[in-house]
Amino acid sequence: MGFDKIASNVPLWAAMISWAIAQGTKIILTFITEKRFDATRIVGTGGMPSSHSALVMALTFSVGKYNGFGSPLFAVALIFTFVVMYDAAGIRRAAGKQAEIINMLIVKHQLPNMEKLKELLGHTPLEVFVGGILGIIVGLWV
Repeated sequence: MGFDKIASNVPLWAAMISWAIAQGTKIILTFITEKRFDATRIVGTGGMPSSHSALVMALTFSVGKYNGFGSPLFAVALIFTFVVMYDAAGIRRAAGKQAEIINMLIVKHQLPNMEKLKELLGHTPLEVFVGGILGIIVGLWV
């Protein structure tokens, strides 16, 4: 399998473009709401919109567009997408809330050997939904 096959893989490009748009949007929204440029948002987790949701939904709808929405490959991609989106809004969000509480304990008790945990891990349901809509649009467009 050569580079030309990868370069012409439309579902792969749809997923990557959707991810880039979502991450770029996070930088813009951070600049608008917080009046600061934060380049770490290009690879950071959490925030509006969910780039995980955008990526997997774009992949899924691009697969559906090119292989048929009744194909087994679309079904596999769709189930994979639902698992990722559930994880983003459920499990990773809960882990972020736990990290927030642990960080408060670290500060309150001045624990010297404890490093603060990353709190922004997951997404609100709205962030996941918007990411999913972005992914559908990009997946059908590319």
